[in-house]
Amino acid sequence: MQIKDRLIVALDVPEKEQAFELVDMLHDCCGMFKIGLEPFCNFGPSFVEEIQQRGGKIFLDLKFHDIPRTVAQAGRAAARLGVEMFNVHIAGGHEMMKAVVDAVREETVGKKNTKILGVTVLTSLGAEELQEGMGINKSPLEQVVFWAKQAEECGLSGVVASPKEISAIRENCGSDFLIVTPGIRPAGAGTGDQKRISTPADAVKSGVDYIVVGRPILQAANPRQAAIDIVQEMEEAIR
Repeated sequence: MQIKDRLIVALDVPEKEQAFELVDMLHDCCGMFKIGLEPFCNFGPSFVEEIQQRGGKIFLDLKFHDIPRTVAQAGRAAARLGVEMFNVHIAGGHEMMKAVVDAVREETVGKKNTKILGVTVLTSLGAEELQEGMGINKSPLEQVVFWAKQAEECGLSGVVASPKEISAIRENCGSDFLIVTPGIRPAGAGTGDQKRISTPADAVKSGVDYIVVGRPILQAANPRQAAIDIVQEMEEAIR
């Protein structure tokens, strides 16, 4: 995998044409595009196919969380769209995770393997929100590692977690377990609504597989140059 393939650009934009312009501009200097709830609800599944036709690979970030059968069927549909990976909430439990793993494995026999990621603790949550708002008495780090180990046991390919937990996940789940990290902000960029954040260089040094970057690229005067700068920062960190 080339260094540029580690960069996932979040297509969190309100207009379809703006998304297409970004894909045309960036598809050769990043690895994937993340399609989240906003663009998927605005533009539908056909949007995924249109991005793929323009040369973009897709991380479908819909965070499925429902009863096992419903999530399994949603996973089948995501796999049929040909996305590289999609995610589910680990909080949905063992039965749900195993059901979606089995369904996608059955759906993709003889086809491209679709990776399933488990969402751990959202990067917008800190220790106070986790405890007071959700009744979870573990620290974010402890909860993330606990959930990552659950995801690994259920056959998921990896997890989505903040930069602050990368090293601990790698230590507990091994080198083949994928770690996808949002909350990445190049030096000087604003934090937005993210709380547990890091730079591209620090994330790579910690052992991340993919970083997800949205606003620092989308809102840049030159999005292509912003993406190239992030890739160069990762390259320098690895060297």
